[in-house]
Amino acid sequence: QVQLVESGGGLVQPGGSLRLSCAASGIAFSINAMGWYRQAPGKQRELVAVITSGGSTNYVDSVKGRFTISRDNAKNTVYLQMNSLRPEDTAVYYCNADITVRPGNDLSSWGKGTLVTVSS
Repeated sequence: QVQLVESGGGLVQPGGSLRLSCAASGIAFSINAMGWYRQAPGKQRELVAVITSGGSTNYVDSVKGRFTISRDNAKNTVYLQMNSLRPEDTAVYYCNADITVRPGNDLSSWGKGTLVTVSS
């Protein structure tokens, strides 16, 4: 069973930076796209950034130029570097991975989330 464990959340002042990490563990044939989602209080969960196994990336417009997603395939880990943080970035951030457990058996796995609070 594949598990995703996030780390790196916390309280930061506006304009500050945080780096989130998400490590995947367990048995899997391959880990394909990995991404970060967030859910602010009273709002729907939204995609923040995604990265394919080949390194192609995509971002929601509100974080372009401020956030950078990257991954270390050898460590099955995805990162989200967040700079110039704003109060509206406050949310629980969730890691997601599209996993091939075995050929023909794909699933989407979620972490439990890590809270990011941007406040002075």
